Amino acid sequence: MNKTPLTVTGAEKLRIELHKLKTVERPNVIAAIAEARSHGDLSENAEYDAAKERQGFIEGRIKELEGKIANAQIIDPRLLDADGRCVFGATVKLEDMESGQAVAYQIVGDDEADIKESKISISSPIARALIGKYAGDIAEVQAPGGVREYEIIEVLYI
Repeated sequence: MNKTPLTVTGAEKLRIELHKLKTVERPNVIAAIAEARSHGDLSENAEYDAAKERQGFIEGRIKELEGKIANAQIIDPRLLDADGRCVFGATVKLEDMESGQAVAYQIVGDDEADIKESKISISSPIARALIGKYAGDIAEVQAPGGVREYEIIEVLYI
């Protein structure tokens, strides 16, 4: 199976979620199932059905997270020696050539992407347009509204 790139921060968030699911959520749902069973007839017990459904979700998420962590290639942007190139984990300061608006994005894995935190997925159109470019280069991004051009102002590894 292919390795999936993750930043150190993203991998830690997945580990924290996995730990919470195993140590808090799983025991809680087991207790809820036991409580619902004590109410008698399971065929018409909505609490039991809801608890079993929740248990299925939790176990599926645990399995998913374990797989993602096992297949992760953890990359620390601070340790990169990319010689000023836009690479996975880099934070890129851009200027929209049309509006002059300045933005900064960190290029992260699919599971870490959050536009509110200025983190864009490595598989997004803008990240694909930036990869391999240097400060001063122009990146052309195929957006739904047409082609947008961004000038790369600075590439940081933080």
